[in-house]
Amino acid sequence: MFRGSMVALISPMRSDGSLDEKAFQELVEWQITEGTEGLVPVGTTGESPTLSHAEHKRLVELCVEVARGRVPVMAGAGSNSTAEAMDFVKHAKAAGADATLVVTPYYNKPTQEGLYLHFKALADAADLPLFIYNIPPRSVIDMSVETMARLARHPNIVGVKDATANLARPLHTRRACGEDFIQLSGEDHTALSFNAAGGVGCISVTANVAPRLCAEMHKAWREGRVSEAMGIQDRLVPLHDALFAETSPGPVKYAASLLGKGTDHCRLPMAPVSEPVRKRVREAMVSVGLLN
Repeated sequence: MFRGSMVALISPMRSDGSLDEKAFQELVEWQITEGTEGLVPVGTTGESPTLSHAEHKRLVELCVEVARGRVPVMAGAGSNSTAEAMDFVKHAKAAGADATLVVTPYYNKPTQEGLYLHFKALADAADLPLFIYNIPPRSVIDMSVETMARLARHPNIVGVKDATANLARPLHTRRACGEDFIQLSGEDHTALSFNAAGGVGCISVTANVAPRLCAEMHKAWREGRVSEAMGIQDRLVPLHDALFAETSPGPVKYAASLLGKGTDHCRLPMAPVSEPVRKRVREAMVSVGLLN
């Protein structure tokens, strides 16, 4: 159910910073039409840190509503407050999401035991598959393989979004957590390399603007058409580079605006994308064949 090209959805906004629900719904529908295999609303790419709780929940509800069971919805439900994350997890269950994605608590810097207790409490709170989101560059902490293996024994903790960019990690995770533990890459550049090390897909930023290419790459890989998959990977590299030339989701929201998928507005403290990066993004979109 959770495999292949999944998209870390942006949250389209109007120029005044308000959510553009219509643009969001249209983006979700377009993703499904283009072949995206899973939807991940209100993660970091969806600017969850600056959404109100009501906005966060509304976007999950809209995503589930548009998806209509055609592809799974993995709702972002992370927080550095266990009580707040628990509220999001319970809401995701009530809204009809298929799973939750919970980031390691940022800023607090919990110990490994604190991480274990945090995720166990959330997994106990709702009977819904939970994915651990391990992203040390943003959260400052790194969940150890040993802690993840402890959590993998919980029936509701089914996998990980690994954004460590450490390609030895999925090898160790596979040995410690078992072959059924679902490993998804959180890093576009190394998606195929991650799959070769035990992964089954990627929760992608780039898929916001190149959903068909990302989906075709993962399908080709899954079907053993390795050269074709690597060809698509090579084609996408300049776009990956451009979309992370400044802090995400600034560049990808600008790229989406070039396709008519909402404005490029991000809420402060995310600054508008600089002119050199705008030029780089546009050129990358042209080189990949997404713009004329």
